[in-house]
Amino acid sequence: MSINVLNPGLATSIQDVGREGYYHLGIPPSGALDQYALRAANLLVGNLPTAAALECTLLGPKLEFQCDALVAITGGRMTPRVDGVEMPFDAAFRVRKGQTLSFDYLKAGARGYLAIAGGIDVPEVLGSRSTYTLGGIGGIAGRRLIAGDLIPLGQPSDKGIEGTALPRSLQSELGGEVELRVLPGLYYHRLLAQAAESFFADTWTVGSEADRMGYRFKGGSPLGFEPREQPFGAGSDPSNIVDACYPIGSIQVPAGIEPIALHRDAVSGGGYAMIGTVISPDLNRIAQLQPNQRVRFVSVTLEESLNARKHYNQQIERMLRFFNA
Repeated sequence: MSINVLNPGLATSIQDVGREGYYHLGIPPSGALDQYALRAANLLVGNLPTAAALECTLLGPKLEFQCDALVAITGGRMTPRVDGVEMPFDAAFRVRKGQTLSFDYLKAGARGYLAIAGGIDVPEVLGSRSTYTLGGIGGIAGRRLIAGDLIPLGQPSDKGIEGTALPRSLQSELGGEVELRVLPGLYYHRLLAQAAESFFADTWTVGSEADRMGYRFKGGSPLGFEPREQPFGAGSDPSNIVDACYPIGSIQVPAGIEPIALHRDAVSGGGYAMIGTVISPDLNRIAQLQPNQRVRFVSVTLEESLNARKHYNQQIERMLRFFNA
Protein backbone atom coordinates (compact mmCIF):
# COMPACT_ATOMS: atom_id res chain seq x y z
CA MET A 1 0.00 0.00 0.00
CA SER A 2 1.51 3.30 -1.06
CA ILE A 3 0.95 6.79 -2.45
CA ASN A 4 2.73 8.12 -5.53
CA VAL A 5 3.95 11.72 -5.32
CA LEU A 6 3.08 13.46 -8.60
CA ASN A 7 4.01 16.93 -7.34
CA PRO A 8 5.57 17.46 -3.90
CA GLY A 9 4.28 20.98 -3.33
CA LEU A 10 6.55 23.62 -1.86
CA ALA A 11 7.99 21.88 1.21
CA THR A 12 6.22 18.65 2.12
CA SER A 13 7.83 16.27 4.60
CA ILE A 14 6.98 13.27 6.75
CA GLN A 15 6.60 14.20 10.43
CA ASP A 16 5.34 12.62 13.61
CA VAL A 17 5.58 13.99 17.17
CA GLY A 18 9.38 14.04 16.98
CA ARG A 19 12.45 12.39 18.48
CA GLU A 20 13.04 13.59 22.02
CA GLY A 21 16.15 12.95 24.07
CA TYR A 22 18.96 13.71 21.61
CA TYR A 23 19.17 17.50 21.66
CA HIS A 24 22.26 17.38 23.87
CA LEU A 25 23.93 15.52 21.01
CA GLY A 26 22.97 18.22 18.53
CA ILE A 27 19.96 16.34 17.10
CA PRO A 28 16.80 18.46 17.48
CA PRO A 29 13.38 16.93 18.12
CA SER A 30 12.00 17.75 14.65
CA GLY A 31 8.41 16.50 14.31
CA ALA A 32 5.34 18.49 13.33
CA LEU A 33 5.65 22.22 13.95
CA ASP A 34 1.92 22.27 14.78
CA GLN A 35 1.65 19.33 17.14
CA TYR A 36 -2.05 19.94 17.81
CA ALA A 37 -3.02 19.78 14.13
CA LEU A 38 -0.99 16.60 13.65
CA ARG A 39 -2.80 14.86 16.50
CA ALA A 40 -6.21 16.00 15.26
CA ALA A 41 -5.59 14.70 11.73
CA ASN A 42 -4.44 11.32 13.02
CA LEU A 43 -7.40 10.88 15.35
CA LEU A 44 -9.84 11.71 12.55
CA VAL A 45 -8.65 8.66 10.55
CA GLY A 46 -8.35 6.28 13.51
CA ASN A 47 -4.58 6.47 13.98
CA LEU A 48 -2.70 6.92 17.20
CA PRO A 49 -2.26 10.69 17.64
CA THR A 50 1.51 10.24 17.42
CA ALA A 51 1.54 8.56 13.98
CA ALA A 52 3.53 9.92 11.04
CA ALA A 53 1.70 12.14 8.55
CA LEU A 54 2.56 14.71 5.88
CA GLU A 55 3.35 18.29 6.83
CA CYS A 56 2.48 20.47 3.82
CA THR A 57 3.88 24.01 3.85
CA LEU A 58 2.16 26.91 2.01
CA LEU A 59 1.50 24.85 -1.16
CA GLY A 60 0.13 21.32 -0.92
CA PRO A 61 1.24 18.26 -2.90
CA LYS A 62 -0.51 16.30 -5.64
CA LEU A 63 -0.76 12.62 -4.74
CA GLU A 64 -1.93 9.52 -6.62
CA PHE A 65 -3.32 6.78 -4.38
CA GLN A 66 -2.42 3.19 -5.22
CA CYS A 67 -4.92 1.83 -2.69
CA ASP A 68 -8.18 2.88 -1.06
CA ALA A 69 -7.53 5.09 1.96
CA LEU A 70 -9.26 7.17 4.61
CA VAL A 71 -7.59 10.59 4.94
CA ALA A 72 -8.00 13.90 6.78
CA ILE A 73 -6.39 17.33 6.47
CA THR A 74 -6.11 19.77 9.39
CA GLY A 75 -4.09 22.90 10.24
CA GLY A 76 -3.55 25.48 7.48
CA ARG A 77 -6.65 25.98 5.35
CA MET A 78 -5.74 24.36 2.02
CA THR A 79 -8.96 22.86 0.63
CA PRO A 80 -8.49 19.21 -0.45
CA ARG A 81 -9.81 17.93 -3.79
CA VAL A 82 -10.21 14.36 -5.00
CA ASP A 83 -10.08 14.25 -8.81
CA GLY A 84 -11.00 17.94 -8.69
CA VAL A 85 -14.01 17.52 -6.39
CA GLU A 86 -13.86 19.62 -3.19
CA MET A 87 -13.66 17.59 0.02
CA PRO A 88 -14.20 18.67 3.63
CA PHE A 89 -11.53 20.12 5.88
CA ASP A 90 -11.09 18.90 9.48
CA ALA A 91 -12.99 15.73 8.54
CA ALA A 92 -12.28 12.17 7.36
CA PHE A 93 -13.01 11.29 3.72
CA ARG A 94 -12.23 8.46 1.29
CA VAL A 95 -9.77 8.44 -1.58
CA ARG A 96 -10.12 5.43 -3.89
CA LYS A 97 -7.35 3.54 -5.65
CA GLY A 98 -6.29 5.46 -8.77
CA GLN A 99 -7.71 8.78 -7.60
CA THR A 100 -5.65 11.93 -7.19
CA LEU A 101 -5.64 14.15 -4.12
CA SER A 102 -4.62 17.80 -4.60
CA PHE A 103 -5.05 21.05 -2.70
CA ASP A 104 -6.24 24.58 -3.39
CA TYR A 105 -4.12 27.59 -2.53
CA LEU A 106 -3.75 28.29 1.15
CA LYS A 107 -6.46 30.55 2.63
CA ALA A 108 -5.23 30.79 6.24
CA GLY A 109 -2.35 29.41 8.27
CA ALA A 110 0.86 28.07 6.80
CA ARG A 111 0.98 24.28 7.31
CA GLY A 112 -1.58 21.58 6.61
CA TYR A 113 -1.33 18.08 8.08
CA LEU A 114 -2.47 15.17 5.95
CA ALA A 115 -3.03 11.94 7.89
CA ILE A 116 -3.75 8.62 6.19
CA ALA A 117 -5.34 5.70 8.02
CA GLY A 118 -2.53 3.33 9.01
CA GLY A 119 0.03 6.12 9.16
CA ILE A 120 3.14 6.51 7.02
CA ASP A 121 5.32 3.44 7.41
CA VAL A 122 8.86 4.68 6.82
CA PRO A 123 11.61 3.30 9.11
CA GLU A 124 12.09 4.87 12.52
CA VAL A 125 15.37 6.69 13.18
CA LEU A 126 16.14 7.22 16.88
CA GLY A 127 12.55 6.39 17.71
CA SER A 128 10.86 8.69 15.20
CA ARG A 129 9.84 8.77 11.54
CA SER A 130 10.19 12.57 11.42
CA THR A 131 12.29 14.15 8.69
CA TYR A 132 15.26 16.23 9.81
CA THR A 133 16.63 17.61 6.54
CA LEU A 134 19.73 19.32 7.94
CA GLY A 135 20.89 16.01 9.41
CA GLY A 136 19.54 13.92 6.53
CA ILE A 137 17.63 11.48 8.74
CA GLY A 138 14.07 10.20 8.96
CA GLY A 139 11.25 10.33 6.43
CA ILE A 140 12.32 9.28 2.93
CA ALA A 141 16.11 9.61 2.60
CA GLY A 142 16.12 12.40 5.21
CA ARG A 143 14.67 15.01 2.82
CA ARG A 144 11.49 16.67 1.68
CA LEU A 145 9.31 14.75 -0.76
CA ILE A 146 10.11 14.88 -4.47
CA ALA A 147 8.11 13.83 -7.51
CA GLY A 148 8.24 10.06 -7.99
CA ASP A 149 8.49 9.19 -4.29
CA LEU A 150 6.37 6.26 -3.14
CA ILE A 151 5.03 6.84 0.36
CA PRO A 152 4.54 3.51 2.17
CA LEU A 153 1.44 3.15 4.36
CA GLY A 154 0.81 1.08 7.46
CA GLN A 155 -2.14 -1.15 8.20
CA PRO A 156 -5.22 0.92 9.10
CA SER A 157 -7.18 0.26 12.27
CA ASP A 158 -10.95 -0.22 12.39
CA LYS A 159 -11.44 3.06 14.31
CA GLY A 160 -11.53 5.46 11.37
CA ILE A 161 -15.03 6.38 10.15
CA GLU A 162 -15.69 8.32 6.97
CA GLY A 163 -17.43 11.62 7.70
CA THR A 164 -16.07 12.04 11.23
CA ALA A 165 -15.47 15.76 11.73
CA LEU A 166 -13.60 17.80 14.28
CA PRO A 167 -16.06 19.84 16.40
CA ARG A 168 -15.80 23.61 16.14
CA SER A 169 -14.70 23.78 19.78
CA LEU A 170 -11.63 21.67 18.96
CA GLN A 171 -10.58 23.58 15.84
CA SER A 172 -7.74 26.11 15.86
CA GLU A 173 -8.16 29.82 15.12
CA LEU A 174 -5.97 31.00 12.25
CA GLY A 175 -5.13 34.33 10.65
CA GLY A 176 -5.19 37.91 11.88
CA GLU A 177 -2.73 39.50 14.28
CA VAL A 178 -1.27 36.84 16.56
CA GLU A 179 -0.05 37.14 20.13
CA LEU A 180 2.93 35.01 21.13
CA ARG A 181 3.40 34.60 24.87
CA VAL A 182 7.03 34.89 25.94
CA LEU A 183 8.66 34.04 29.25
CA PRO A 184 11.48 36.59 29.64
CA GLY A 185 14.71 35.19 30.95
CA LEU A 186 18.11 33.79 30.14
CA TYR A 187 19.79 36.98 28.83
CA TYR A 188 16.80 39.33 29.04
CA HIS A 189 18.65 41.32 31.69
CA ARG A 190 21.23 42.30 29.04
CA LEU A 191 18.68 44.43 27.16
CA LEU A 192 18.55 48.16 27.75
CA ALA A 193 15.40 49.12 29.68
CA GLN A 194 13.96 50.92 26.64
CA ALA A 195 14.65 47.92 24.41
CA ALA A 196 13.00 45.52 26.85
CA GLU A 197 9.91 47.74 26.80
CA SER A 198 9.77 48.23 23.02
CA PHE A 199 10.17 44.51 22.30
CA PHE A 200 6.77 43.88 23.87
CA ALA A 201 5.19 47.20 22.84
CA ASP A 202 5.96 47.01 19.11
CA THR A 203 4.06 45.13 16.43
CA TRP A 204 6.32 42.88 14.36
CA THR A 205 5.80 41.18 11.00
CA VAL A 206 6.90 37.70 9.98
CA GLY A 207 9.87 37.79 7.63
CA SER A 208 10.34 35.63 4.55
CA GLU A 209 13.05 33.78 6.50
CA ALA A 210 10.55 31.49 8.24
CA ASP A 211 11.05 27.75 8.21
CA ARG A 212 11.33 24.70 10.42
CA MET A 213 14.53 26.01 12.03
CA GLY A 214 13.09 29.36 13.08
CA TYR A 215 11.02 32.44 12.30
CA ARG A 216 12.49 35.91 11.81
CA PHE A 217 10.44 38.97 12.79
CA LYS A 218 10.84 42.46 11.34
CA GLY A 219 9.54 46.00 11.69
CA GLY A 220 10.06 46.65 15.38
CA SER A 221 12.54 49.01 17.00
CA PRO A 222 16.18 47.88 17.15
CA LEU A 223 17.01 46.36 20.53
CA GLY A 224 20.02 47.72 22.34
CA PHE A 225 22.08 45.72 24.83
CA GLU A 226 23.77 46.96 27.97
CA PRO A 227 27.40 47.78 27.13
CA ARG A 228 30.01 45.49 28.62
CA GLU A 229 33.47 44.17 27.98
CA GLN A 230 32.84 41.02 26.01
CA PRO A 231 34.19 37.92 27.78
CA PHE A 232 36.74 35.63 26.15
CA GLY A 233 34.99 33.37 23.65
CA ALA A 234 32.13 35.76 22.87
CA GLY A 235 31.84 37.70 19.65
CA SER A 236 32.36 41.45 19.40
CA ASP A 237 28.69 42.41 18.98
CA PRO A 238 26.81 43.17 22.22
CA SER A 239 24.23 40.52 21.28
CA ASN A 240 26.96 37.84 21.33
CA ILE A 241 27.62 35.54 24.28
CA VAL A 242 29.92 32.66 25.01
CA ASP A 243 28.25 29.69 23.31
CA ALA A 244 25.25 28.35 25.23
CA CYS A 245 22.39 25.91 24.70
CA TYR A 246 19.31 27.05 22.75
CA PRO A 247 15.92 25.87 24.04
CA ILE A 248 13.23 25.29 21.41
CA GLY A 249 11.18 28.48 21.26
CA SER A 250 14.02 30.69 22.49
CA ILE A 251 14.36 34.15 20.94
CA GLN A 252 17.70 35.54 19.84
CA VAL A 253 18.30 38.99 18.32
CA PRO A 254 21.50 39.05 16.21
CA ALA A 255 22.95 42.58 16.35
CA GLY A 256 19.76 43.63 18.14
CA ILE A 257 17.85 44.11 14.88
CA GLU A 258 15.47 41.23 14.05
CA PRO A 259 14.31 38.68 16.64
CA ILE A 260 14.43 35.00 15.63
CA ALA A 261 12.26 32.43 17.40
CA LEU A 262 13.82 28.99 17.11
CA HIS A 263 11.65 25.98 16.28
CA ARG A 264 11.83 22.21 16.14
CA ASP A 265 14.69 21.83 13.63
CA ALA A 266 16.91 24.46 15.25
CA VAL A 267 20.55 23.89 16.14
CA SER A 268 21.11 23.12 19.81
CA GLY A 269 23.40 26.01 20.74
CA GLY A 270 25.40 29.01 19.65
CA GLY A 271 26.64 32.47 20.51
CA TYR A 272 23.59 34.74 20.48
CA ALA A 273 21.93 36.01 23.66
CA MET A 274 18.43 34.59 24.17
CA ILE A 275 16.12 37.19 25.66
CA GLY A 276 13.24 34.81 26.40
CA THR A 277 11.31 31.78 25.22
CA VAL A 278 7.98 31.43 23.43
CA ILE A 279 5.91 29.14 25.66
CA SER A 280 5.30 25.63 24.36
CA PRO A 281 1.57 25.93 23.46
CA ASP A 282 2.33 28.94 21.25
CA LEU A 283 4.87 27.05 19.14
CA ASN A 284 1.79 25.73 17.30
CA ARG A 285 0.81 29.35 16.59
CA ILE A 286 4.23 30.09 15.11
CA ALA A 287 3.85 27.07 12.81
CA GLN A 288 0.79 28.68 11.20
CA LEU A 289 2.24 32.16 10.65
CA GLN A 290 2.51 33.40 7.07
CA PRO A 291 5.15 35.86 5.81
CA ASN A 292 4.14 39.48 6.55
CA GLN A 293 1.58 38.44 9.18
CA ARG A 294 1.49 40.78 12.18
CA VAL A 295 2.67 39.53 15.58
CA ARG A 296 2.92 40.93 19.07
CA PHE A 297 4.99 39.41 21.85
CA VAL A 298 3.31 39.30 25.26
CA SER A 299 5.31 38.95 28.46
CA VAL A 300 4.06 36.22 30.84
CA THR A 301 5.20 34.93 34.20
CA LEU A 302 6.29 31.38 34.94
CA GLU A 303 2.96 30.73 36.66
CA GLU A 304 1.04 32.02 33.64
CA SER A 305 3.19 29.84 31.37
CA LEU A 306 2.43 26.73 33.41
CA ASN A 307 -1.29 27.56 33.44
CA ALA A 308 -1.23 27.97 29.65
CA ARG A 309 0.42 24.57 29.27
CA LYS A 310 -2.18 23.06 31.61
CA HIS A 311 -5.00 24.56 29.52
CA TYR A 312 -3.39 23.24 26.31
CA ASN A 313 -3.06 19.74 27.78
CA GLN A 314 -6.71 19.87 28.84
CA GLN A 315 -7.66 20.70 25.24
CA ILE A 316 -5.70 17.65 24.07
CA GLU A 317 -7.53 15.54 26.66
CA ARG A 318 -10.89 16.83 25.40
CA MET A 319 -9.92 15.86 21.87
CA LEU A 320 -8.86 12.37 22.98
CA ARG A 321 -12.15 11.90 24.84
CA PHE A 322 -14.12 12.98 21.76
CA PHE A 323 -12.44 10.24 19.74
CA ASN A 324 -12.49 7.76 22.66
CA ALA A 325 -8.74 7.46 22.17
